[in-house]
Amino acid sequence: MANNQTNDFTEWYLQTVQQAELMSYSPVRGSIIFRPDGFELWEHIQEEFNKFLRKEGIRNAYFPMLIPQSFFMKEADHIEGFAPELPWVTEVGNEKLEEPLALRPTSETMIGSAFSDWINSYRDLPYEINQWANVFRWEKKTLPFLRTSEFLWQEGHTAHVDEEDARRRTMRVLDEYARLCEEFLAIPVYKGQKTPSERFAGAVDTYSIEAMMKDGKAVQAGTSHYMGTKFAQAFDITYLNQENQHTLAHTTSWGVSTRLLGSLIMTHGDQNGLVFPPTVAPTQVVLIPVGPWKKNPAIMEKLDEIFATLKQKGIRVRLDDSNNSPGYKFNEWELKGACIRVECGPRDLENGHVMVKMRDLDGKETVKFEDLESYIDEQLQAMTPRLLQAAKERNKANEHYDINTLDELKAHIEKSKAEGKVPGFVLIGWDGTEETEAKIKEETGFTTRNIPFEVPMQKEFDIVSGKPAKHTLWIARAY
Repeated sequence: MANNQTNDFTEWYLQTVQQAELMSYSPVRGSIIFRPDGFELWEHIQEEFNKFLRKEGIRNAYFPMLIPQSFFMKEADHIEGFAPELPWVTEVGNEKLEEPLALRPTSETMIGSAFSDWINSYRDLPYEINQWANVFRWEKKTLPFLRTSEFLWQEGHTAHVDEEDARRRTMRVLDEYARLCEEFLAIPVYKGQKTPSERFAGAVDTYSIEAMMKDGKAVQAGTSHYMGTKFAQAFDITYLNQENQHTLAHTTSWGVSTRLLGSLIMTHGDQNGLVFPPTVAPTQVVLIPVGPWKKNPAIMEKLDEIFATLKQKGIRVRLDDSNNSPGYKFNEWELKGACIRVECGPRDLENGHVMVKMRDLDGKETVKFEDLESYIDEQLQAMTPRLLQAAKERNKANEHYDINTLDELKAHIEKSKAEGKVPGFVLIGWDGTEETEAKIKEETGFTTRNIPFEVPMQKEFDIVSGKPAKHTLWIARAY
């Protein structure tokens, strides 16, 4: 069983994702192998987001992983932002390449070049595509799912006739990311705008959803960027407008990654292991025979019948008829995050019922055979909103509004540490300068998360300088 969450949350996380068989380490530094349960979580997210794409008329495409060095040089902020993390291919066999090729950190440059060829007239706009792909960023400090040298994501790229339409797409996607996290993954998020120093390399404006983990740290769960005409200028993405004039397109890009899996685990997991909402859980229902079931074939016949019924309904169900003890099986399926456990033994069979345990609730329920199907339906529907509500309440308890100076922030951090609590998210006033951001980070390890769209309360003065605040924003320690 994993380490205690309270004592060492990161160690709990590392042990849990391995023991629950979500991932294994690969021989390549900072890279992981997605085991079937881990990859299935990502598949369910893909399926859900693809529904949104289809509804919006955005189609999936795929672009090469290798990007010519010259492409990066066309947009100065972009190359500067990614240069430290770029792995390069410089030779094949014994032959040096004429031009180094980067393993993609993102695809704005490659897609910008394609858009230049594909877009000619205002009738071609908006041009909107999405790519499911792997990307590479040679991270110095890694953590499975949350920060790895190679990871999986979706990246959407669009071109529009004007700023208004491009910004509409930017915000529409951000809203969908928030819905995906909250309604599908039961992860509450904070929507807002990134500060200039935290903007995506080359963007005009970056917007994010931020999630609070159980240890109070933040995860940037998704971003959506308005790129203006910067990339259009660099890659000559122009179109003939209705006045027959060549005009620069306005572009956007946006993405979520397998960081969502880390967020999912760190938001809902408990001391016994993983807790998944039924929307994404690889195993929604596990059936376990108990007692001397091998001496009573009728028990397995009943569980086989239940298994077939649930599977027919599309429920992700497993039947554990291994030789392990019931206690071992209970622990194993709790560790793996099965949403519902159904137990059946000789006495249950005799009384015409099963015992049912919800992963996120204490105690068991007695459910008659004839009521089981509808009961499971109801519980699978109820669990995701219940997990979301629990996470929202926990977040609220770890939001802090009464910290107004850097000394107060330091005292809050020390007090939290002494009391074994998490420092959480702190709402502060900000004078708009990078100097303030840098000082907060240097002296506390807290970083700016975003300027929230919904401000719980306005802050009048900057936390560092004491000057009038230009913005109210969230800060936190982050993964």
